[in-house]
Amino acid sequence: MKWLLAGVLLIGTPALGLAQEPAPSAVNTGAATAAFQLHIEAPDAVRTVLQQHVELLRYRELSDLSDAELSRLLTAAELDARDLLGAMGYFTPEVHLAQRTAADSPVPRVVTLTVVPGAPTTVEQVDVELIGAISTDPAAAALRQQIEASSPLRRGMRFTQAAWDATKQHALRQLTASRYPTALLSLKSQADIDAPSRSARLTIRLDSGPAYKLGGLQINGLQRHDAALVTRLARLSPGSDYNQLQLVQAQQRLADSGFFDSVYVSLDTSGEPTAAPVLVQVREARLQKLVLGIGASTDSGARLSAEHTHHKVPWLGWRALSKLSLQRDQRALGTELTAPPDGDHWAWVAAAQTQSEHVSGLTVHSQRIRGGRNQTGERIDRTYFLQYDRADTANANASGSATAQSITANYTFTLRNFDSLPFPAGGWGLGVEVGGGSTLGSARDPYARILGRWRSYRTLGTPLGAVAGRGGGGERARLVMRAELGAVLAKTGVSLPSTQLFLTGGDTSVRGYGRHDIGVTLPTGQINAGRYLANGSVEWQQPIRTNGRPTDWEGALFIDAGAVADRPTDLRAKVGVGAGVRWKSPIGPLQIDLAYGVAAKQLRLHMNVGFSF
Repeated sequence: MKWLLAGVLLIGTPALGLAQEPAPSAVNTGAATAAFQLHIEAPDAVRTVLQQHVELLRYRELSDLSDAELSRLLTAAELDARDLLGAMGYFTPEVHLAQRTAADSPVPRVVTLTVVPGAPTTVEQVDVELIGAISTDPAAAALRQQIEASSPLRRGMRFTQAAWDATKQHALRQLTASRYPTALLSLKSQADIDAPSRSARLTIRLDSGPAYKLGGLQINGLQRHDAALVTRLARLSPGSDYNQLQLVQAQQRLADSGFFDSVYVSLDTSGEPTAAPVLVQVREARLQKLVLGIGASTDSGARLSAEHTHHKVPWLGWRALSKLSLQRDQRALGTELTAPPDGDHWAWVAAAQTQSEHVSGLTVHSQRIRGGRNQTGERIDRTYFLQYDRADTANANASGSATAQSITANYTFTLRNFDSLPFPAGGWGLGVEVGGGSTLGSARDPYARILGRWRSYRTLGTPLGAVAGRGGGGERARLVMRAELGAVLAKTGVSLPSTQLFLTGGDTSVRGYGRHDIGVTLPTGQINAGRYLANGSVEWQQPIRTNGRPTDWEGALFIDAGAVADRPTDLRAKVGVGAGVRWKSPIGPLQIDLAYGVAAKQLRLHMNVGFSF
């Protein structure tokens, strides 16, 4: 005998994914007014679901429940239990309900539900039927293969109602996310269950509807800014195929730009599919904004900051961002002017900063002026600029000082290939900075500077707790590897601004050491910046589970090493080892580490928030 289930398999069956506190095997309130006690005898997983969802439990508080009414409820309870078991994939269970009287109990009527679920049903075949415009599209075969390959339910897997529902929705999402936003799941999608053979044949029928292409942007909510700014930030090309991810990314770019407090981007599917308008609703941010901040870090101690933003400087039309930062060992004041991006997403940038920093008995007063252009993309950032640097370095006792100046032409390139930001579980990133120029002053000597950065995430083993029909990439242990190499090439004895040289150590480089604690050690014991840098890290991250479920926390073990010297042959790595936790906080990854600096012979606590590359 076969049961044919179209659309929703078990009508009226409660959802099984609700996270509730499991009830005890003997369900009884203990009150003298209870109508009956309910005992459930079944395997643990089955008993837990029945304790949460069996309808009979709703009536146990009715003190005036008659014997006749209870008998009627027991008949319905058997059907209810079979429906719940069917939703779990058990279509040939043995279900028995028995009632007895317990004379010595305040609740004399006792109902026992005994369940032997039998073997679960497995999937024998999954068919995908595509109708609509996609049926004549050459890409239809590839899409069908993609839907089947990524299906939560596949041949040989255990059938459950939850997995079947997820499979249908997963197939539909793949269509609505790309080219076919009006795709529908047909009511003819069905699960054909053969109970005696415990097998299921699944048919997913999808009507793609027409393929959509993007039309122009229809923008609402602008007051101070013009539509060209929105168009350039959105980067949506009229005539291109609809892609839901592109609209989400456009919305994110507009929100991240700082020009708007709220942004909503959607596709108008009521018109012509060959040029569907893109609706952009924005609410502009205040013209000016002042943000005062207070905080602390393990590297720099207490921190006070004030940040002022002017989104449209009069007569210039550029955005100005000015910031004052006061920390234990550092004081900085700077401003940056950014022009609106052009049609190729390049923007002019001008910036100036003055800073005072104390590093290991040395005080460095520095100034920097920069001008150039940058281009920010989803995966690639590029910048080229001219930069003037000046640094005055003095001993703590002011017994001596040195001044150095330089001007350089620079280019930076960043490539991000991470699977998910800001919480990557796989992928890699590469950054390169190249510059060249000359010192200024009485001696003008040429020099070059290069810095390379690399980070990689690699998942390990099988997803923790992975089961049929469930993902698990985010639940795997992983290795995070990081490397950084830098060099300044100049003649021996050339005086360079210390801001063009290298120091390392701290929360984001070599843990177990303070910020900028690793450099060139002078005869006086002070730490100075050096011409060559090398550091790296290997970290093992393990997701933490509670009651078998993944959480937003991870444990980590790591080893860091870094070195700075004025000659490559003098590089001597200083090592830090430790352990920590990671939390997927609402504002980005929170990192808390306890590290031991082998050379420093001390423990340090490190905290850092956010992901940047």
